[in-house]
Amino acid sequence: MSAISGFKRLGLAVVALVLILFGALGIVSLLLPADQVREAVKSEIRAVTGLDPVLRGTVSVSLFPTGSVVLSDVVLGDPNAAAPPLVAERLVAKLRFFSLLAGRIEIGDVALENPHIDVSVRPDGRSNWSPLIESLTRALDPATNRDDKVVSFSEIRMTGGKISIRDDVRNLYETLGGVEMSLAWPAISSSFAATGRVVWRNEPIDVSIAVADFAAALHGQKSGLKMRVGGAPIKFAFDGSYSMRPTVKVDGTVSADAPSLRRAILWGGLKPLASGGFGTFSLKAQTNVIGGTIALTSVNLELDGNVAEGVLTFATDGRQTLQGTLAADVIDLTPYLSTIKLLTDNDREWNRVPIALDGLSSLDLDLRVSAAKLLLAGSKIGRTAVGINLRGGDLGVTIGESQAYGGVLRGSLGLSRLDNGAGFKSQLQFANVDLERCIGELFGIRRIEGKGDFAVAVEATGINVMALTRTLNGQVTLTGRNGALTGLNVEQLLRRLERRPLSAGSEFRSGRTPFERLAVTMKIKDGTAQVENVSLEGNAIRLALAGSASIPARDLDLHGTASLMVAASTDGKAGFHLPFVVQGPWDDPLMLPDANVLIRRSGAAAPFLDALKNRREREAAAPATTIPSDAEPKAAPAIDVQPQSPATSAAAPALSGTESETPTASTPDPASIAPPETRTAAPQPAEGEEKTAQ
Repeated sequence: MSAISGFKRLGLAVVALVLILFGALGIVSLLLPADQVREAVKSEIRAVTGLDPVLRGTVSVSLFPTGSVVLSDVVLGDPNAAAPPLVAERLVAKLRFFSLLAGRIEIGDVALENPHIDVSVRPDGRSNWSPLIESLTRALDPATNRDDKVVSFSEIRMTGGKISIRDDVRNLYETLGGVEMSLAWPAISSSFAATGRVVWRNEPIDVSIAVADFAAALHGQKSGLKMRVGGAPIKFAFDGSYSMRPTVKVDGTVSADAPSLRRAILWGGLKPLASGGFGTFSLKAQTNVIGGTIALTSVNLELDGNVAEGVLTFATDGRQTLQGTLAADVIDLTPYLSTIKLLTDNDREWNRVPIALDGLSSLDLDLRVSAAKLLLAGSKIGRTAVGINLRGGDLGVTIGESQAYGGVLRGSLGLSRLDNGAGFKSQLQFANVDLERCIGELFGIRRIEGKGDFAVAVEATGINVMALTRTLNGQVTLTGRNGALTGLNVEQLLRRLERRPLSAGSEFRSGRTPFERLAVTMKIKDGTAQVENVSLEGNAIRLALAGSASIPARDLDLHGTASLMVAASTDGKAGFHLPFVVQGPWDDPLMLPDANVLIRRSGAAAPFLDALKNRREREAAAPATTIPSDAEPKAAPAIDVQPQSPATSAAAPALSGTESETPTASTPDPASIAPPETRTAAPQPAEGEEKTAQ
């Protein structure tokens, strides 16, 4: 029973104490006028921050049950300015409970509801906040004689805020909405912290800032700084120190990462980069900022799975410029080239989609990049060192040396913006490379095997790839050694046609043609490649070729001579020389031999050609005779062996498909129509006649 009585007495004492406290608050609320409370709140804000708030609205004081003062339409700075530094719909000051019981007005924390913070930077670098910062600096100066009785409030909260930033010199206009911040004011220690969330460009961003010595920072002196910025587009962190005098200087460790660098750049308001790549990104480095120059050392950079180390320097004075040197073990360029299509989807025509170079004008670049291995759309290139220069939207890539395709690659590539589209320039030299890999992977033509040298010097302008091919000018040279032409067995074809001139088959479009030396020289003018010289020399054959190739149409129109060399033991026997043409698309050209030469060489068909030739000569020499139409006999079918175009004249042997030269039943015996003196043996054509037929 005594314990129960004790608890009852204790409960009654607590209730009495609470009643006394509420009664005291009620009495205080009656004794303290609202105007006095308002002025006391203003005075403490001024004493703590050095800022003098201007009250343009009503004042509401509530001392019961909790002490609070609500000031409406509060302004910091010049209230008559077009855009004051800070305007809040309401300022709510929470009063300290025990101080209020003692009859003193002391602020515990301050809340700004729906504040609008405006930052306007003038051409001289000062802003509309400069006078307020100077007042705040004087208020927090340890040397300032301040009333020891002043107890600083510890927190300033902002809800539903908005921040506007305007800089006419740099054309910078930004707005941050949905500001929810909590400022830890330096009440006990000298530090300052701000945490919260803002919405920038429709993305919520978490912000955390901590200043080790707020007073020193306001004076421009060195102070510790920690910053964290995190959102869906990017995360950023800095841990170090900074100072403002005599110039801006920042020193510390910086890190950043983003799931998509392309998205982060677009979100940041920069121009979009060229299509392809720029996905996963992370950066860690030691940073040093002096003035408008940001220097990054001990850089560890990861982009699209490529990891590189080195140093970078970013200059913000004037035009933004990024310079540096990076080294990597492996660099995969496939993501950046995957969207570049030279051909249409059917791989039969050049791409007509306009070339977009707007992403190249965002900033200037001057980078030196080296890699032990380079992956390029399925190609594997060895140790490579390149220089990348981007200035004013014009891109230049200089290849110092690259171990490519089993040899060495040197040269340069250039891409520039023009009023009529884009300008392209290339000078590449491939030394002692694998020709099949090099030409196949660069141009999609896998017809040449062996080692050799390959040089390209071209330039073009146009709005798309098709337009570039139409304006292409330059020169191409190629030399090959100890290789072969694939997809064509010239020696086998010549030997068969030498024995049976009118035979044909499909096997000549397969196999290989070995060579010891190959030389190609082409000059390109307005998209047409004039083949000045193509010579191939092998153990048993010689091949010479000339003509032209249309780069826009991707087709060939070439003519040449294939020669079958005669061994030394067969002196006195002439070699076999066969003219031919190569026509059709690059991917599947058609090789057609000269039909007149094959007919003359055939013992069975040559008399037809001579007899018909003589007949035509006699008909041409005979006087013309008019025959009445009703008595005109029907002309018998005749074989036309007049000189034809190479493609037409070669059609017969190319489509023959028989290995026999024996006349069929419907074909008369050549001996029956030959002159009497030639019926026993088919005559061989004279040298002059053969040349005429050719």
